[in-house]
Amino acid sequence: MPELPIGDAVEKFTQFLQDHLGEAFDVFANVLMQLVDVVYTVLVAPHPLLLIAVLAVLAWLAGRRVTLVVFTVLAFLLVASMQLWVQTMQTLAVVLVAAVIAVAVGVPLGVWAARSSRVSMVIRPVLDFMQTLPVFVYLIPAVFLFGIGVVPGVVATTAFAVPPAVRLTQLGIRQVDAEVVEAAVAFGSRPWQVLREVQLPLALPSIMAGINQVIMMALSMVVIAGMVGAQGLGSVVVQSVTQLDIGKGFEGGLAVVILAIYLDRLTSAAGSRDLTRRRARRRAAEPDAPAQRDRMHEEVTVPLA
Repeated sequence: MPELPIGDAVEKFTQFLQDHLGEAFDVFANVLMQLVDVVYTVLVAPHPLLLIAVLAVLAWLAGRRVTLVVFTVLAFLLVASMQLWVQTMQTLAVVLVAAVIAVAVGVPLGVWAARSSRVSMVIRPVLDFMQTLPVFVYLIPAVFLFGIGVVPGVVATTAFAVPPAVRLTQLGIRQVDAEVVEAAVAFGSRPWQVLREVQLPLALPSIMAGINQVIMMALSMVVIAGMVGAQGLGSVVVQSVTQLDIGKGFEGGLAVVILAIYLDRLTSAAGSRDLTRRRARRRAAEPDAPAQRDRMHEEVTVPLA
């Protein structure tokens, strides 16, 4: 069989990008690093107890569940008692930045793919490739283009977390009832009005599920990114493996689990609460069916002579 030099071609392409767009990558890396630093500074500026209270308030506003609030307080107090508060906030900063970028890229692509069959046909194999590619492979071009540190971890995490946002946004918009869209068009709504006022609100539960999956995949990738110098809980786990420190590795893994459960429950509760609120508004807007039938019966009933 003839040998296909695919690896050589990819290496040459990456080297071409580094030679001709190196300055652009440096500027992008500086901006991304400053963004992570700003988020991290905001997270570590208040006292841990104050931030735990803020996280508990967010949990209450998202789901109105006492159990989630109690879990938030106890779980993050445990993180602070394990002396992993700084590392947890570093990981949270990277996850937030990567998730926001992934959602900002993935949701518009999902909308575009839902409204265009050609775009959907092109983007589907790309998403399949991205989701089946081993997670460690994402680190190779990121490290080559951005060096060792936090930035390649953020870039690799973002690329790894984009597909769920695209897929679930596309799925949610395609599942919107066609009759509802046709009714909006019949009333004179323009395409962007149909998208903003009909399709996106009805597809919001699916979009929120996509955001939830983005955050979970970002968290799983952040730990792996610790191998290339990304700070946070990933570096704690990697150092524990290299030093055979079982206790420290378990504490780092437990902190990751706590952070993952909190973010998962927070986004899930926010999505379900929004869906419940919209259903309640819809029921309140609809007239009572039995009363309406009685009124109609009274209107059409003619007394006998």
